[in-house]
Parts: sequence; C-alpha cells; structure tokens
Amino acid sequence: MRNSSPSDTSMIADDAILIAFGANLPTEEYGAPAQTLKAALRRLAENGDISIDQVSSFYETAPVPISDQPWYVNGVARISTELSAHDLLERLHEVEAEFGRVRRERNAARVIDLDLIAYGRELVREEGGIQVPHPRMAERAFVLLPLRDVVADWVHPVLSRTVDDLISDLPADQQIRKQTNG
Repeated sequence: MRNSSPSDTSMIADDAILIAFGANLPTEEYGAPAQTLKAALRRLAENGDISIDQVSSFYETAPVPISDQPWYVNGVARISTELSAHDLLERLHEVEAEFGRVRRERNAARVIDLDLIAYGRELVREEGGIQVPHPRMAERAFVLLPLRDVVADWVHPVLSRTVDDLISDLPADQQIRKQTNG
C-alpha cells in the first residue's frame, strides 16, 4: 500500500480506482458473505496486475429497493492497476462468475457483486455497456459510506460534489450500519 502525506490526498482522490463489493447470500466454499467478499478481493489481486490498496470497513445494509431478502454486506476497495476500465470490469465479472454469481434479474439476492464505481476522473458511457462512474452510486448509502472510509476527499467526476455532500442528500430510508465483527 502506498504511503501518502496530506499533500498527496487530493491526488489520490483524483486518481482513485474504486470497486464496490457486496453480497447477501452465503457460498458453500467460503461461508458468510463477508468471508466470500474477502476471498474475492484476494482473488482479484492474485494475478499481480491489480493491487488492493485500501479496503473500507464492512457495512450491513438493507436491500435497495426494500425487499424481504437478507441484508447485504457491502464495502469499497481502492485499487491500483494498469488495466483499462473495460478490462478491469471484465475481470470483476470473471471473479463474480468464479464465485458463483449468476445474473438473472436486477436487485436480486446474490452471492457476490463487484462494481467498478470510479476509474480516476475517467468518464465512460456506452449504450447497454460500461458506465463509469457508476450511474447510481451517488444515490446509495452502501457505496458512499464505505467510499468515504477509503477516499474521504473524493469528488464525483460528473456531479462535482464531495462524498460528504452526496451522503447528506441520501434518502433517510436507506438502512446501514458498520459491521462490528469483521
């Protein structure tokens, strides 16, 4: 992990490559969602072309939209990589598949979800494809609170708003709490 001084923090925020992760179903191989997510982060770094620089606390979050499925475990990781945004997203999808993710319907319960939230200041918009920054990240407590753990001075590259500003605008009905047992 790279050491940084306070004068480096805005550079880190501008260059931050951020991945949100979550799960609300256990896996046979890894067990509880938190253990699966930790294993997936280790797997991402195995090839040596992705470095996990910092991982947020894990948060327990109610499903969005509200449903009767189990609560999620969510977090955000700041990574370093020379992979393009496209190649990184492809790798995230490969790890999801390896860990048993089957994409059936939006907002369904899942064993793992890995999302590319931001790729520095890069903006990518493809019809029916990759969108960076993630189009709904600014509306989700389960992304913004852990994001603040890893890059507190991050500014949304499209909205030009700080993570704290975005958090202050979140709807009150999003239930989230920091996990006490990592």
